[in-house]
Amino acid sequence: MSVAAPLVLRPGDGARLRELTRSSSAPAGHVQRARMVLLAAEGLPNAEIGRQVGMTRQTVIAWRARYETGGMGALADLPRSGRPPVIDESSVITSTLNPPPDVLGVTHWSARLLSDYLTRGGKPVSFAEVARIWRDWGLQPHRAETFKFSTDPQLEAKIRDVVGLYLDPPANAVVVCVDEKSQIQALDRTAPLLPMRFDQAEKRTHDYKRHGTTTLFAALEVATGKITADACYQRHRNGEFLAFLKQVAKAHQRVKLHVVADNYSTHNHPNVKAWLAKNPRITMHFTPTSASWMNMVEIFFGIITRQAIRRGTFTSVSDLIGAIRTFIDAYNQRCEPFRWTKTADQILTKANRQKTSDTRH
Repeated sequence: MSVAAPLVLRPGDGARLRELTRSSSAPAGHVQRARMVLLAAEGLPNAEIGRQVGMTRQTVIAWRARYETGGMGALADLPRSGRPPVIDESSVITSTLNPPPDVLGVTHWSARLLSDYLTRGGKPVSFAEVARIWRDWGLQPHRAETFKFSTDPQLEAKIRDVVGLYLDPPANAVVVCVDEKSQIQALDRTAPLLPMRFDQAEKRTHDYKRHGTTTLFAALEVATGKITADACYQRHRNGEFLAFLKQVAKAHQRVKLHVVADNYSTHNHPNVKAWLAKNPRITMHFTPTSASWMNMVEIFFGIITRQAIRRGTFTSVSDLIGAIRTFIDAYNQRCEPFRWTKTADQILTKANRQKTSDTRH
């Protein structure tokens, strides 16, 4: 049996074919045909090409011929004869936007479950079509988010006050965001962790020993992003907060100090108010109720949780506090200020729009 001559590729097709074989999103059939053409260009016999790509010799010959005739464009799927299937997208969308029937016993749809349900109802639709329609319309039944509307009667005034400090800080003054991250647990795993390996994530035991908790008080300087004061206490009462506030004031002496904090009761305690009255250079600014996300030190708390606490192993509270101090010292060497982008009007407009939408539903 004679061996076919090597296939001659058109200029530039070699690179395009190789790129296609490396694609993770191209249809499997297209990738398979690109491999056949590349192997044919290397001069491999058709039977050997078929063995490597899992096709018959006749199929390889057919695709070689199609490439020789039409080039890269000929490797695409030919349109099928007959009437294309009609997919009732509105039925898929309507069903997705409504909860599944009680008889199914589920809280939300999956693509396969909805496909089976619609097919049983006499409207055949494949899992792939449901998934495509969800992608096209941005429907994600598997996701759920939480929300909470602020009932603060001074909502607008507080938003404008805090956002004004972020976007247009007062001259010759320092703005800091303060808060406490309470109940940080010193957790010690019951066995040493297994380090990361190639194709294997780091592993740790699911159980642990508790060695106590601590509360981290931190003050983030808005202009620099640095943590300019920090303290760990066993509890977080008004006494601990006042001691920390004095530490913040000491870190920023002889300058007007604007402190952003949430509406936690200890921040408004009479002892705190009495001390503030004796120190008029310090002004407190409170975020609205249920809007602690406006306090930028919360961003730092998220960072330290992910990078130093959640995956740490601590044999004592002092060990935990030492790790927190080490992280903050290193963080201050590489930190950058967080940039607030939303204006007060944008926040209020969105909040009012979402509240109106929720009321209508």
